[in-house]
Amino acid sequence: MAKRIFVLLLTGLCFVLIPSIQAKELQGVSFPEEKIIAGKTLTLNGVALRKALGIIKVFAGGFYLETPTTDSTVAIESEQVKYFYLEYLTNKATAEKLQDGFLKSIKKANPAQLVEAQQKNIELYASWLDQDMKPGGTSESIYVPGKGLTLIINGQTKGTITDVTFAQMYYRYSLGEKADKKLRKGYMSL
Repeated sequence: MAKRIFVLLLTGLCFVLIPSIQAKELQGVSFPEEKIIAGKTLTLNGVALRKALGIIKVFAGGFYLETPTTDSTVAIESEQVKYFYLEYLTNKATAEKLQDGFLKSIKKANPAQLVEAQQKNIELYASWLDQDMKPGGTSESIYVPGKGLTLIINGQTKGTITDVTFAQMYYRYSLGEKADKKLRKGYMSL
């Protein structure tokens, strides 16, 4: 009898001590708490909703890190696997608007000398945003230390930029001080 009580108590403790892995949902898009990317287990750092003109729901996004943080500088500069997953909610996100928005945002979020030095990489990345997005369309960006930043649109790999400075600029435009405040707050769980 004592052995049976011990087993029941031990089983109960396992349920208390092992955190449940649940998905977060935003605008009907499910974001699992963990993703395995490049052989690493990443944890959902935060989710955010991008709106245009204050009313058009453009996409729901999730940001994953190996080591979650609320410090945007750590998220931007740390050499760890990072993953953004965006699912589009509108058909108004045309390739032209995506490219224009990316170019304006990355220039706004980064010092002018960096923008000038990275102009080729900025233009290359923008050129990959060449598809009109529809509801359910996806965009994924994966940063792997030593490999670079890879963009995947609707399951198709567009390319990889190996420059670490460009990757930091890319994350600065979503997570830095001059990033969209609502996106930054959501992705950084602030």
